[in-house]
Amino acid sequence: MTTFVNCPTCQAKVAWTPDSTWRPFCSDRCKQIDLGAWAEEKYTIPAVNLPEDPDQPE
Repeated sequence: MTTFVNCPTCQAKVAWTPDSTWRPFCSDRCKQIDLGAWAEEKYTIPAVNLPEDPDQPE
């Protein structure tokens, strides 16, 4: 049984097999679009409870 995932960029179905060169992406184009979004800092991980002054000990 083959597992399918959605391409993170365009949501196309991608077979999760060794033959799927760009998995989880459907193509090199979608992979490059995603890489560009990371480079432009469009993806962030929110920080929780950061101190006001990071140099000041708690």
